[in-house]
Amino acid sequence: MARCAVCDKGALFGMQISHSRSQVSGRAHKMWKSNIKSVKVKVNGGAKKMYVCAACLRAGKVERA
Repeated sequence: MARCAVCDKGALFGMQISHSRSQVSGRAHKMWKSNIKSVKVKVNGGAKKMYVCAACLRAGKVERA
């Protein structure tokens, strides 16, 4: 999965635990995907395509081309 070029945010892994918390079948592996977008960004006067998370786009850490 892609990672953010600005903050290096990527996917997170863990366990999904059911509400009943039964010992046999109450746990499953889960992957949480971050909101990564492929955008054209201004770099050194030119345009470059990068993967940037939505949080960095909203914060204005990159300038779209």
